[in-house]
Amino acid sequence: MAGTGAVAAGGIIGPVLLDPVTGARAGVRTAAGGPVPTGLFTLGVASGDPLPEGVVLWTRLAPKPTEGGGMPPQDVTVRWEVAKDRLFQRGVQVGDTVARPDLGHSVHVEVNGLLPDREYFYRFRVGQEISPVGRTRTAPRAHSVPRRLRFAFASCQSWQDGYYTPYEHMLQEDLAFVAFLGDYIYESRPSSRGVRSHEGTDEPYTLDQYRNRHGQYRTDKHLQAVHAAHPWIVTLDDHEIDNNWGDEIPQDPAVQTPEGFRARRTAAFQAYYEHMPLRRESLPNGLDMQVYRRLDFGRLVSFHVLDTRQYRTDQPADEQRANLASATITGAEQERWLTRGLTRSGARWNILANQVMIAQSDGALGAARNFGDWDQWDGYRVQRARLMRLFGSGRVRNPVVVTGDRHATWVCDLKLDFDDPASATVGAEFVGTSISSGGDSDQTAFHSRWDPLQAENPHWKYWDGRRGYFVCDVQSDQMTSRLRVVDSVRRQSGTTIKTAAEFRVESGKPGVQVVTHDTPPTSKHLLIRPPAPDNDQPL
Repeated sequence: MAGTGAVAAGGIIGPVLLDPVTGARAGVRTAAGGPVPTGLFTLGVASGDPLPEGVVLWTRLAPKPTEGGGMPPQDVTVRWEVAKDRLFQRGVQVGDTVARPDLGHSVHVEVNGLLPDREYFYRFRVGQEISPVGRTRTAPRAHSVPRRLRFAFASCQSWQDGYYTPYEHMLQEDLAFVAFLGDYIYESRPSSRGVRSHEGTDEPYTLDQYRNRHGQYRTDKHLQAVHAAHPWIVTLDDHEIDNNWGDEIPQDPAVQTPEGFRARRTAAFQAYYEHMPLRRESLPNGLDMQVYRRLDFGRLVSFHVLDTRQYRTDQPADEQRANLASATITGAEQERWLTRGLTRSGARWNILANQVMIAQSDGALGAARNFGDWDQWDGYRVQRARLMRLFGSGRVRNPVVVTGDRHATWVCDLKLDFDDPASATVGAEFVGTSISSGGDSDQTAFHSRWDPLQAENPHWKYWDGRRGYFVCDVQSDQMTSRLRVVDSVRRQSGTTIKTAAEFRVESGKPGVQVVTHDTPPTSKHLLIRPPAPDNDQPL
């Protein structure tokens, strides 16, 4: 898309100004005097991490997004504008910032001085080129008690597995924000088997290669539109770097050297920051990037964003090692941060934005046990037990976890002891399906695989294999969540969406109630296979 086009619904098209003498397109020059290419805003705009008084505004100048960006190696001045209306007739703030080559000519503007719980519009200018218009919204006033907070959460958008048609429908939702829970890009090699192919010839390893992969994903029109329509709160999982990585350990340590993987992680973190609407505190410092953080929405919701990759110990190989006290999925410092935040929160609801499934998944019938995916919290059972005890201690108000990763939906009660169905229910977890990863699912095969396992996992309340996202409505007395699914991700447009199921969590009553559903799980199939790890293969 040209940098002067609009992607947001109702957005305006900025003018292309011409030189009055030559009739040519008017240009701009860098601080060093070199010309700036045209078509700068191919990746659209975005906003994120809303606070009561401000928000982050993002864009990246990239006329050739899959070819290194296509920008000269000089600083470029970018003007940003915030207004109360789409036509920018009621301006609020304006300023200049610099897009630097060492950050891929990305722009992260932290706008302050805005009013709480207000809608704003924003855009960027370089010379006579104007970006698409974005819409954003600030968080409610710090000590207010909003009547309602509505947000969506999503995850797992493999470019090759399908088109991002769920976003075409999310665009129409009335949301305070979108929470994205990981696997924004996939690092897998190009494949001819998907509906479209990754750029390049291999997995990304260098900064330029990760920039190209992010650039390709950001060209998707539906993804651009939903970024421009709502502020996002993002966290990463494994595929932004390497499947099932943890700390400084890659998926295949026999192939990737420690030095090589550290360099890869450093490159991937920088490219991730360059393409996300994140605050300056998340700017990577070599191997390290501040991902876990907390955002409050008045005294209604405290939103705790987790990082279950950077600080974890290596995935165990069996249940004995999964029960080691030393095993951690968050690291000790983040666990202390989470405990303090949960117990000191003044909010009615405490929502954890989490990457991998917390609830237990036993994949074997009878006395045998099979926790086949040690990458989940099943691989870190002692720490999970501590978290469940904290949830059940009476010191945390209404804990609810929203999770990604599984390429399918699981809605679960969280138990004080998952091995004892009679133990107390201490919280609720909504594991959201993917945007596209796994492609169109075979529901019959999905339920043949998973339905019989409910007898071993009575805390599972609902499961489904279709693609889509969740919309959550939080009020003081209850949280209502709707699973929204599309009929296909193999078509770029013309898809339909419906609410497959609706769930309720009541304040002061831990656990999930299934209110409505269109395809209830049945336990009549006999074909059993253990859970498979998240390795880009459909469930």
